[in-house]
Amino acid sequence: MRGIPVRLAVLALLSLPAHAEDLMQVFRAAQAYDAQYASARAAREAGRESLPQGLALLLPTLSASAFTQWNDIDISFRATLPPSPREGNTNGVSLTLTQPLFNWQSLSIYKQAGFRVAQAKALYAQALQDLIVRAAQAYFDVQTSQESLAFIQAQKVAISEQLAQAKRNFEVGTATITDTHEAQARYDLSTSQEIAAQNDLEIRRRTLQQITGKFPEKLTPLKSKIDISLPKPNVMDTWAQAAQAENLAVRAQEAATTVAKYEIERTRAGHLPSLNLVGNVGRNAAGVSTVGTTSVASDSISRTISLQLAIPLYAGGSVDSLVRQSIANHERAQQDLENARRSAALAARQAFLGVTNGTAQVKALEAALVSSQSALDSNKLGYEVGVRINIDVLNAQQQLFSTKRDLAKARYDTIVNGLKLKAAAGTLNEADLEEVNRLLGTD
Repeated sequence: MRGIPVRLAVLALLSLPAHAEDLMQVFRAAQAYDAQYASARAAREAGRESLPQGLALLLPTLSASAFTQWNDIDISFRATLPPSPREGNTNGVSLTLTQPLFNWQSLSIYKQAGFRVAQAKALYAQALQDLIVRAAQAYFDVQTSQESLAFIQAQKVAISEQLAQAKRNFEVGTATITDTHEAQARYDLSTSQEIAAQNDLEIRRRTLQQITGKFPEKLTPLKSKIDISLPKPNVMDTWAQAAQAENLAVRAQEAATTVAKYEIERTRAGHLPSLNLVGNVGRNAAGVSTVGTTSVASDSISRTISLQLAIPLYAGGSVDSLVRQSIANHERAQQDLENARRSAALAARQAFLGVTNGTAQVKALEAALVSSQSALDSNKLGYEVGVRINIDVLNAQQQLFSTKRDLAKARYDTIVNGLKLKAAAGTLNEADLEEVNRLLGTD
């Protein structure tokens, strides 16, 4: 019996509505789960290793070697002396230190390394911005689908009420059967739209789940009264110019172009000599015996220091081919950079128009919502007094709910376009997402 209250308490907790997640909570979950972002993070860590690898080519290297060998030697003399077989073991160990003094290829690789690191950092930062936009887009897509479904269901309820009224009026002889058929057709259509909206909502939720790893049971909606501000500065060309210079995809491609430039330098260095300073210390121990006697073991220590110059003379034309290839790759990188700049400017302009036009559309739809509500009220009153027919009321209802749906979508699209605009200009960060998150909540 003592266990019954505990079970009842557990059931009561399970029956409570799920806690609504806000946009920042969804984004944090996406940071921990999203595979694209995790891949970019790993790529950044891999790219960072280019710098120590390039530096290692300019630093000294130290190697050790050791050997042991068994000697079995037969020596025959041309004089009358008998053969003299000898056998024994020889051991040795050596240390070799090599310090590059001049190697233009290694120096070029070191120069490339710094820009490879810069490229990896820019790509990672771009992945973070992309995650912010994708998380916000998926979040508001779910909200849009939820509100669309709610509007369709509310419209279905309103149509059912109108259908019931049409049936009553027909029974008492104050309306024709046409009103009933029209209301029934609208009701059947709303049922079909409800099914489609439920399917769309499920797809949107699964899309968000793919990013966060959690199925979104409940999300915090936008407040009913929000102020969506215009871009600052409110000049399209200013944003386009900023995107051409600061967009993270552009910065990553700039680093890739510089890497390609130094690759030309590296391949041309295949014609240049290299100079190394080499120091060696070795110790050998040998003991060789002859038949009937044993020679005295000998130890030797050798120390050498030398300059080693390597001059490439001919490599079958491969160096010249590599130079031509690297020049072509550099040209391709320059064209990719120009394409990245143009794409960034276009994305900035598209997002800018999305914000400015979206803001104007929101204001227009807010006014249209008031007008649509007044039109519906007037048509309902006119239908009751006989100056309006049933189809007028149904059309007014459809217009009202369509306006509500369009207004909700316009608000969400305008907010997401604001994030896309900052991403195109390379300035989007978590603070911008937190600012959007403050627009969520219940009034």
